[in-house]
Amino acid sequence: QVRLVESGGGSVQAGGSLRLSCVASGHTKDDYCMTWFRQAPGKEREGVAAIYTDAGRPSYIESVKGRFTISHDPAERTLFLQMNGLKPEDSAMYYCAAENRGSIATRHLCRAEKPGDFDYWGQGTQVTVSS
Repeated sequence: QVRLVESGGGSVQAGGSLRLSCVASGHTKDDYCMTWFRQAPGKEREGVAAIYTDAGRPSYIESVKGRFTISHDPAERTLFLQMNGLKPEDSAMYYCAAENRGSIATRHLCRAEKPGDFDYWGQGTQVTVSS
């Protein structure tokens, strides 16, 4: 079992920045596919970025490339999402998700695509970007 707790959300104006954090506790000795998803009201949950904890290459959805950066600090067991150049369409509840089993939990297949691939979720942190 892994427990994930997000923080760092808030309200900013367009063009601003936020840094989200997700602290993992519990059974964290395995390598995980760590991801950020987001969900806006009335929309489906959308994968934003992913990184494999064992030296994985980060991946991003097209709309955030060049603006968001996902990173992982193994010593602190913390996942980050640095968000720069925020836009109103980035407004959503942001969730941290992790998985250590199955094909998704490998360096080359770790992607934030299907929410159903992930067993472990945080409670979410709200990001609101005003124009």
